[in-house]
Amino acid sequence: MPTITLHQDQLFNLDTTLSCGQVFRWDRTTDGWWYGVVGNRVMKIRQDADRLTYAGAPASFIRHYFSLDCDLGAILASVDTDPFIHACIRKSRGLRLVRQPPWECAVSYICSTNSNIPTIRRRIASIAKRCGSAVEFEGKFYHTFPEPSAISCVGHDGLKECRLGYRGPYVFGSSGLVTDEKAWEKLICRLPYEDARRELMKLHGVGPKAADCILLFAFQKYEAFPVDVWIRRIMQEQYLPELSPDTPLTNREYDTIRRFAREHWGEYCGWVQEYLYAGRVG
Repeated sequence: MPTITLHQDQLFNLDTTLSCGQVFRWDRTTDGWWYGVVGNRVMKIRQDADRLTYAGAPASFIRHYFSLDCDLGAILASVDTDPFIHACIRKSRGLRLVRQPPWECAVSYICSTNSNIPTIRRRIASIAKRCGSAVEFEGKFYHTFPEPSAISCVGHDGLKECRLGYRGPYVFGSSGLVTDEKAWEKLICRLPYEDARRELMKLHGVGPKAADCILLFAFQKYEAFPVDVWIRRIMQEQYLPELSPDTPLTNREYDTIRRFAREHWGEYCGWVQEYLYAGRVG
């Protein structure tokens, strides 16, 4: 089975990266293997110290997907600006942002509103099983995530089987807007962050937080700083005490938080967001 040997200064923690809540289609077995569906591939990977053992994808794909080409040490050094983030970096050191397929990422975060991670995982798996293609890997069948046209074809009634609730019409409506998936990806990629954010929010069910998640996890716009209840609580307790801790998050507060993050941590504040989120417990 092929392997990749990490360089001495190439920080990477596979378990933390795949369990921190940024992806929804990976599962870990008791013997340390992670199995996941990425695009049209079913993959498995495990880490033993500085060695990654994998199957189902070429080494170039593994390096790209897990952002192994990013100088994580330099990124973390640039954002290690205060004692609190320093502690979060120490706790989750080696966490990397993965490069997710954009359309699947968009639908994932449309399905994430008012939901916990197990529920989001179930919804994404249901959409893939209902609309995607079956792929066999090691004697077991998995399902790829469907293109927008495949979701449009099943219609509202077909999506009802996926138990998406009020998010079903959002997913269906967005599939009708993204008629050319590759052209849509290229459009978002070439737009500056703020313009790309506004463009994404044209999709049904995509608000500020979902747009920032999609930009951060699928389009590598690292200045995006998604704000949910956990991040808001951390920011209020550690950095912005003037925020109200007990009222619903307003768009004005959201903008205050994300702009503070950009000013405080710079162009890689999106990486900070994931380290804050990963370190939120304990």
